[in-house]
Amino acid sequence: MKTSEQRAQPISGGQLGIGRQTAWWADHNTVDMAMPGPAPVAVTIPCAPQNVTVDLNRTAIVVIDMQNDFCTAGGWVDHIGGDYRPDRKPIEPLQKLLPALRQAGVPVIWVNWGNRPDLANMPPNQIHLYKPKGTGTGLGDPLPGSGARVLEKDSWAAAVVDELPQDPADIKVDKYRISGFWDTPLDSILRNLGIRSVLFTGVNTDQCVLHSLTDANFLGYGCILVEDCCATSSPDFCTEATVWNVKKCFGFVTDSAAIVSALGKRAG
Repeated sequence: MKTSEQRAQPISGGQLGIGRQTAWWADHNTVDMAMPGPAPVAVTIPCAPQNVTVDLNRTAIVVIDMQNDFCTAGGWVDHIGGDYRPDRKPIEPLQKLLPALRQAGVPVIWVNWGNRPDLANMPPNQIHLYKPKGTGTGLGDPLPGSGARVLEKDSWAAAVVDELPQDPADIKVDKYRISGFWDTPLDSILRNLGIRSVLFTGVNTDQCVLHSLTDANFLGYGCILVEDCCATSSPDFCTEATVWNVKKCFGFVTDSAAIVSALGKRAG
């Protein structure tokens, strides 16, 4: 009996599913659920507490909340008197890392707050997070000046910063909680793509990035925090605790230069 790897490439019918690792092939007479997956493309990334070898064909990068409301003058954080500038630190390393990963065939997934205009799926505890005293400018309210509605899908406030262009092939996921996995299709998308390892980037390191990463860990994914591609406006000890806990309990920590270097060695 021939294995999947030994079978000839189908010449009729069509592929069902977007993931090369999980797709079926169907024609008039047959549905093939044992399609050969792509051969592993292994790269070893220097990480702490141990180096990690990942398969680029089964790895994705998730970019969390690099949005105007958090990272840009005139956004929500700026409006409430917070310092948005620390959250801009991932922009420059992501400008180098994302093109390198796209070229290597690694899916880029943008996970951003993108609330419904009616906030129908948002419980009071989440609304309280942005309007703790019940007054002021919170989720869905217009920002003074621009009128953009805070973290509302398709508003300027919820848009990714201009400095990080999105490719048409990138995948976009709206989120509605601190974690990108709650009440979203993120897990289904990763599984349909055949993803086993996830690189985590974005803001805030100790909040949305951390809790998305921990949920991914609980779901069985290999998790790598790309430290210089993450940032927070919280005190420094919050980042220190996050990095310590990721290395101790939830995965591994690296930086963008280590990943780009690993990709370059593979190409060479």
